Amino acid sequence: MTLNIGLLLFPRVQQLDMTGPYDVFAHMADTRVQLVAKTRDPVKSSAGMILTPDASFADCPSLDVLCVPGGSGVGDLMEDDETLAFIREQAAGARYVTSVCTGSLVLGAAGLLRGKRATTHWAFHSLLAELGAIPVQARVVRDGNLLTGGGITAGIDFALTLAAELVGEHEAQAIQLQMEYAPAPPFDAGDPTRAPADVVSAVRERSAPSLAARGAITARVAERLKLNT
Repeated sequence: MTLNIGLLLFPRVQQLDMTGPYDVFAHMADTRVQLVAKTRDPVKSSAGMILTPDASFADCPSLDVLCVPGGSGVGDLMEDDETLAFIREQAAGARYVTSVCTGSLVLGAAGLLRGKRATTHWAFHSLLAELGAIPVQARVVRDGNLLTGGGITAGIDFALTLAAELVGEHEAQAIQLQMEYAPAPPFDAGDPTRAPADVVSAVRERSAPSLAARGAITARVAERLKLNT
């Protein structure tokens, strides 16, 4: 039986949040991986890459795995009723509901993180609790059929973790080897607990406007979720 995996595509998506997991999943046998958006019109990523959906919300089949990536466009999604309704509908029948980076904030806005352990990009981790989640600082966090990945590159770690669930650890390791995924970065600066303090300060300063904007959106969404309980 073919496994249906859908990754949400939206304006200003973080391309690597989506294409990292996409590449892992595309290596799995008997698996159909689709980019799903409101319409089939091309979508521009946060960095300007043009991406083409395979399916629209209207013609998307029932998914075994739903994955919501992050990106600078997540703020709009958190208050987009059509997108949130699609996520809730697909999540109700999916084997796994997943996210990468700030995509978890969208799952939270859909009411899917209440009482669940979850993670997101370190710069926006403080927003999770307001959406009802139990924040966990980790590259990949699992709570039942909910899997959330940390920021951007953690999407590959998340996807390999899920691949082991879907096709077995041996095959997941084979996929990792095929992709030659053996990270050896030139700097130990990929985590705020290890990066130089001045680098962390600089990135926090750059992220401050986005954090403030998403914080305001999260507050509105959290209030709406209370009203809907």
